Amino acid sequence: MTTHPTPKLLDQVRTVLRRKHYSLRTETAYLDWIKRFILFHGKQHPRDLGTAGVLAFLDHLALDRQVAAATHNQALNALVFLYRHVLGQDLGDLSDRGRARQTRRLPVVLTQTEVERLFQHLAPLPRLLAGLLYGSGLRLLECLRLRVKDLDFATSQILVRNGKGDRDRVTILPQMLQPRLRLQLEKTRLLHQEDLGEGRGAVWLPDALARKYPQANREWGWQYVFPARELSRDPRSGELRRHHLHEAFLQRAVKTAMVQAGIDKNGSCHSLRHSFATHLLENGYDIRTVQELLGHSDVRTTMIYTHVLNRGGKAVRSPLDRA
Repeated sequence: MTTHPTPKLLDQVRTVLRRKHYSLRTETAYLDWIKRFILFHGKQHPRDLGTAGVLAFLDHLALDRQVAAATHNQALNALVFLYRHVLGQDLGDLSDRGRARQTRRLPVVLTQTEVERLFQHLAPLPRLLAGLLYGSGLRLLECLRLRVKDLDFATSQILVRNGKGDRDRVTILPQMLQPRLRLQLEKTRLLHQEDLGEGRGAVWLPDALARKYPQANREWGWQYVFPARELSRDPRSGELRRHHLHEAFLQRAVKTAMVQAGIDKNGSCHSLRHSFATHLLENGYDIRTVQELLGHSDVRTTMIYTHVLNRGGKAVRSPLDRA
């Protein structure tokens, strides 16, 4: 009878993460935190450390490393996953000492004038991408992951697939961007035809779709609207494919344009999404409508933009301005 060696711990974690369909980013982050946890305890096996070992590591992150609350909580989530789903151990209630309290901060919002100045300092492709963040309220990765079939020019809508929380939603496709998007699609089609001529042209599809429609990954509708310039190897399957543009492409462009435009705010790509929501509220749109366009599951998340309206947090006029 053939016996199979027990997989290494990190391989077990990777298998369970993929079985539960966690994203590649989450997989990478969780494996990194588990490695750090093991090294912090002198390479002891986690099964021998338990709750006390987890709390000691979290105290190290908070006190010695002084990490942000979000980073602290991500490390905790990784370790809870390890113990609950891989080792089958219960860490108990860690809410008092384990989870860090996150400070709710107001988003950085650009004025409409600042948005115009920013766009003036962006090259054509970054300007088109930034236009989708500001004009449609897309997150950066939602924009980069757009497929050809997600753009509906007839109804001026964008279908956002697998957004945050693995939810789909529909948002607006600005009329002003449509001519430039059509030009972008023409360039993408030419690149796709070249790839097909070289025996390539496949893009990544979710597992269920890839199995159900094995030829769909080469169809025009499934191609990324903003493909990368170079082919890259899939970190899971090892296949050589054309992925979408890397997020750093737009992040660097926006940071540089902010400086060139003389905008002193600590803005980023996500500030354009914040500005989309705030400016819609300033223009009188209902907060529920803005919530749906942003894809927020709770309207309280959308309510934060009422605190950064140009009229003031509660539309109050200072008594000094009335004097």
